[in-house]
Amino acid sequence: MTRTLGVEEEFLLLDPDTGENAPLAEKVFAGLPGELHARHRREFRHSMVEMVTDVCTTLDELRDQLLTARRETAAAARATGADLVAIGATPLAEPFREPADDARFRRIVGHYGPIAQDPAVCGCHVHVGVPSPELAVEVCTRLRGRLPVLQALAANSPFFDGAETGYASWRSIQLLRWPTMGAWPHFRSAAEYDATVRTMIASGEMMDESMMFWYSRPSANFPTVEIRVADVCLTADDTVLIAALARGMVDTAAREAQEGLPVPGIPDVLLHSAHWNAAHDGVDGTLLDPVAGRARPAWELIGETVDWVTPSLREHGDLDVVTAGLDRVRREGTGATRQRRLLGGSGSVAALLGDLAAATVAG
Repeated sequence: MTRTLGVEEEFLLLDPDTGENAPLAEKVFAGLPGELHARHRREFRHSMVEMVTDVCTTLDELRDQLLTARRETAAAARATGADLVAIGATPLAEPFREPADDARFRRIVGHYGPIAQDPAVCGCHVHVGVPSPELAVEVCTRLRGRLPVLQALAANSPFFDGAETGYASWRSIQLLRWPTMGAWPHFRSAAEYDATVRTMIASGEMMDESMMFWYSRPSANFPTVEIRVADVCLTADDTVLIAALARGMVDTAAREAQEGLPVPGIPDVLLHSAHWNAAHDGVDGTLLDPVAGRARPAWELIGETVDWVTPSLREHGDLDVVTAGLDRVRREGTGATRQRRLLGGSGSVAALLGDLAAATVAG
């Protein structure tokens, strides 16, 4: 069975002179060519642009759509005087923090207060086709201990307020102020999931089902599992790697569910620690293995994860792309590592943002 893929990427619009977030999203959307106009989404902030792919079956198709969207949107941004930058967190400052002109966005600000006025952050969400809600819930439960590896590989937000944060993914840390942000709970059925979501909405913690921000979830709009743990990736090739691994993970978890294999029990506190570890270190140190309950060299755990999904990668024709992508990350580092390397050469966060804008549209 070939599982479909779709990707949502969020980007920042930055002033090329000051490096600050530029509230120009509506002008950028107006400048998109017709064939791309249907693939943009209004985001929470005027300084954010979200572009989505169509439903894809191959990584070549996905890469072509990602690159086209990035390049055409970057050209539209330049026409407004802004740079399109694939970076997970606001690097310098965001003076204008009002939500985009949308009634629901204004309700969110009214309900959640200062949390909704934190500086903008940008993620990469991968949708993988799963035909039934019951299977989607079981897949999410089986992926609980696997997603910190994906989070570490996608880390791309080491800077905030013009300075080094000490985290590979500051976006991951900033987002923890939101209710329901974090690892998917251990649900045993779709009925248990549905009942829990209704109760959380009744409490006021969530305004509606779309405010459920767990790192994986059954999509409310499509027959997919949505993996939401990744920062927006610096390059399209980085995104393709994350999407291929996400598809492999979802497909492997679905097969294990259909075979009735046992689901490991993972204490929530260890899962939280594993995600914190991934956000802090990326792949440049250790990662906590929440199943074994011990820290391990990051690349050892990555290699074990790849072994787990290799049959699925091979079946989908993705294995060579994943192998080459991981080799590249071992040589060059994650987006966070590459940003830090650029900072060492430029001396300031503002000075490296032009290089990040170039990397955003690179082949």
